[in-house]
Order: sequence, then structure tokens, then C-alpha cells
Amino acid sequence: MRVFLVAGEASGDRLGAALMAGLKSLSSVEFQGVGGPLMEAEGLSSLYPMEELSVMGLVEILPRYPHLRRRLKQTAEAVLAARPDVLVTIDSPDFGLRVAHLVKAESDIRTVHYVAPSVWAWRENRARKMARVIDQVLALLPFEPPYMEAAGMACDFVGHPVVSEPQATGAERQAFRARHGIGAAPLLLVLPGSRKGEVARLGPRFGAALGTVCAARPDLRVCVPTTAARAAQVRALVADWPGDPVVISSEGMPAEAARAEKAAAFGAADRALAASGTVSLELAAADTPMLIAYDASPVTRFIIARMLKIDTLTLVNLVSETRAVPELLGHDCRAEKIAPALETLLNGAEAQRAAMELTMQRLGRDGEAPGLRAARAVLRGLGRVGA
Repeated sequence: MRVFLVAGEASGDRLGAALMAGLKSLSSVEFQGVGGPLMEAEGLSSLYPMEELSVMGLVEILPRYPHLRRRLKQTAEAVLAARPDVLVTIDSPDFGLRVAHLVKAESDIRTVHYVAPSVWAWRENRARKMARVIDQVLALLPFEPPYMEAAGMACDFVGHPVVSEPQATGAERQAFRARHGIGAAPLLLVLPGSRKGEVARLGPRFGAALGTVCAARPDLRVCVPTTAARAAQVRALVADWPGDPVVISSEGMPAEAARAEKAAAFGAADRALAASGTVSLELAAADTPMLIAYDASPVTRFIIARMLKIDTLTLVNLVSETRAVPELLGHDCRAEKIAPALETLLNGAEAQRAAMELTMQRLGRDGEAPGLRAARAVLRGLGRVGA
């Protein structure tokens, strides 16, 4: 069986790698496509660096548009030349669904999109448009299948891979603290995003807020996990931050060692300040209470604010049906608001823990691994043995 996968950012790379592992356990399979280091570790030779597709925002994409158009054409042509049994586009719908459109225009290749678009949040017409080029959707959240099925696509809730990712043991957390000279000091994770624009936009605000918080808490230590692609940018950003920041990156590390180091950082932390996104689920899996702060460019913020149908962007809040995780979004994402919210978080966060545990249960913790469930769903859609 031949599978062509297209992922465009770090979260998609994790999903793709878990799916690939699941498929390999159930069938003889060959992979082609675009992915990051985790997918490459599972056997994918990426057509080009995945990071070239990692851009978000209505305004932010404009300077990159000509290059992205070239990559779009190149990717679709590669799919058509490969004639895979199935094309799996992973997250990054603005790119992946355009690839599927070009492929469907020239072939009858089966198409699967992994991660249902958040039509429950905004742009509900996306599901109907998507149904023209996508045969099957793999959903991460339990409330999503009805939206996809109503638009005419098969949809399987497969759970979120975060629930099956190994968490650091107590010994590994202590070893992490010792290795980085943290000891018993309170530790704050700071996660300004995985995209270049996010880091540039949020990083200075986070750093300014830390100046206020660390002045009141001189023993507070800061840890900034990031990707290899963003490591140099993050190191330059935190050079003048307080809290003696420790930058954790996967640079030069084998995939498993990098995963273990990140898990140890998440587990060792007492609290986290993070951009909005999948990272909230990773923090919940590690039982690390968080403050979410996020802002887009002014034009993107203006447009999206008028399209949103929900009052929270944090996945823990949505899945648990609570509002336990505090958010500072848009105009509220400012150092003068982040600092006191961080102080409140550092003083206590018990209300979050029940919401985080409920979230993990609803996403499939203690069940079959989501990557394996996703693989079974893909095979089932193809009518293959092993589903």
C-alpha cells in the first residue's frame, strides 16, 4: 500500500508520525510526502522542508504566497505521479485542501483529511467546500463527526495523540531539573508558539511580563521549549529575559531523545505561559496548569473576531466544557495584563486540574492509541484487511 502524506507544521508532524506508526503495525506500507522530523523518523523522506509551509494568519501569508503556490503545484504533481492508494492531508487546511483539490481535479485518488476544521468555531461553510475534495475526515475531538457527516463526508473520531504520548516519570523530572541547574526552584514554561511570526509577535510581550513577575519572585526559573527551526530565533529573544532561561530544542538530537527532553520539561514545570494551540493539550497531559495568551496581526485579529462563534480558543476549555484555563486574547494579550494573571496562576491553579483530567478522558486516555485508531479508520475507508 502506498500512502502520500502532507503535513505543514509541528502539530501535524506529530499526528502524521503516529498515523504512520499505526499503519506500519497493521499493513505493509510505503510513504511519500511532506513532513517534519517525527514523520521522517517513521520512514518519510520529505519532498522539501516542512517548515516552509508553517505560516498562519490572513495577512501573514501574503508575502509567502508566491512561494507557497509553487510548493502547492509541486506537491500536487508529486501526488499524481506517485498514484498512491490514499492522500492524507494533515491539519494546515489552507494548504492541504488545495493540494486535495488539484489532485481530485486530475484523478480519483482517495483523500483523507486528518483534523476536522473547526467549523464549530468559525467559517462553518468550510465543511461543505471540503466535501467536494475530501472523502473521509479523521477527527481529534469527540463532538466533531456530526458536523463533517452533515456536510457529506465520512468522519471517524480517532482521539488525540497527546493522550498516548509518554509522560516523564518523577525520576526523569528530577533529572531534568538537576541537569539544567534548576533544583527545587519554581519553574515556569514559556511557549510563544512554533511559527516564526508568533514568536516574533508574542515573545517580547511574554518577556516584558516576566520582567514584572520575576522582580517579585527572584527565585522563579524560566524554561522555553522550542523546535529546531525556531531555536536560533528563541535564543536571541530570551537573551535579556529574567529567570535565567533554559532553551530546550531538538537541535542535533535523535527524535526519541528530543521527545523525552520535552516531556521532562513539561513534567518538571510548575506552571506555563503559552500561545493558543495544541500545546494546551500537551500541558494538560503533563498536568501543568497554564495561562494562554495570544494575538494575531491587527488585520487578522479584526477579521477573525467578527467570525468567531465561541468564547474561548483553548482546547482544554472546549473539550472539558469549562472555562477553567484563563486566556488573554487579542487586545488583552499585553504584558501589563499577562503579569498579574501569571501571579494569580502561580499562587494556585487547582480548578484547572479537574478540567485537564476530564479533557484527557474525553480525548481517549487509557483507550487504544489514537494513531492506531486513525490507521484503522484509513484502512477501513480503503476496504483493507486490518481495519
